[in-house]
Amino acid sequence: MTARRHTRTAMAAAFIALTGGTLAVSAAPATAAPAPISILRVSAENVQPGAKVRVRFRVTNTGSRAETAIVVVGGGLPCATGCRAEPNLKAGQSQNFQATVVAPPVSPGETSGLNISVAVRLAGQNSYDYKMVYVGGTSAPETPSIVDAVSGRVRDAEGKALRGVALTVRDSAGHEYRATSDRNGRFSVKSSTGKAIAKGRITVVGARDGYRTGRTTVQGAAGETASVRLTLAAVAAPATTPPSPSPTATETVAADESAEPAVSASSAAPLILKTVSDEGSGPLPFVLGGLLVAAGLAVLALLVSRRRYPRPHDHETD
Repeated sequence: MTARRHTRTAMAAAFIALTGGTLAVSAAPATAAPAPISILRVSAENVQPGAKVRVRFRVTNTGSRAETAIVVVGGGLPCATGCRAEPNLKAGQSQNFQATVVAPPVSPGETSGLNISVAVRLAGQNSYDYKMVYVGGTSAPETPSIVDAVSGRVRDAEGKALRGVALTVRDSAGHEYRATSDRNGRFSVKSSTGKAIAKGRITVVGARDGYRTGRTTVQGAAGETASVRLTLAAVAAPATTPPSPSPTATETVAADESAEPAVSASSAAPLILKTVSDEGSGPLPFVLGGLLVAAGLAVLALLVSRRRYPRPHDHETD
């Protein structure tokens, strides 16, 4: 009875030991053989077009003798550096490498999944490994080609601010924009949707009543504000001659006293008798005049004849 118990106990112990050993072996993980090529890490998995991605990978000689491996990096992302290597590896030896690839352009708003591929030829066998990178989202920002704004101040020749100046801003593309200076002489024109100010030569013209039109030119840089200083010169008022005041009696007297003595009419110029026109006179004046002349001549002739030839009775009387 006792012998049977000892036998059964020994058999149970052996079974437990055998079972435990089997479980212990099963629990230990099996060591996998290294792959000839494996990508260890990439610097980014979601990138924008034009971004650079660094990739690290390992090459292992899995053969039984030394071999020269030929490694090539490619795929959907063009390789920039570290694109090819030819290491000489001993049996079982591994070596790490690094390459740089560049994300290609994609359509705006589109995202593309592209593979980074690393291939190796070792002992006459080709092996590959891949890693996907997503390129897209929003496109890389474009370099701005418009001026952010044109702003400045208008003053007169003495440096005082001028308000109410009508300003015209003309960009290099020929577009024109309008503005008016405020009480501090300041003005501003900003780019906006449908009203973009092109970079390059910008001309600003200012005009206001009473001032000469002013003009200045500045260079507008993309993405910046072009500053303008404009000066307007006042227009000179036309000279006016005040009307001469009418001389008063006192001034007239003073003028007469200070003037040279007046020359009499007789000494200044001979008296000129003008022939009176006989227009409108009737024939009577001529008739009377003729009679008077005839009578005068007759009296004169009578007197002359009496002196020469005295009458006889005149002597007798004496």
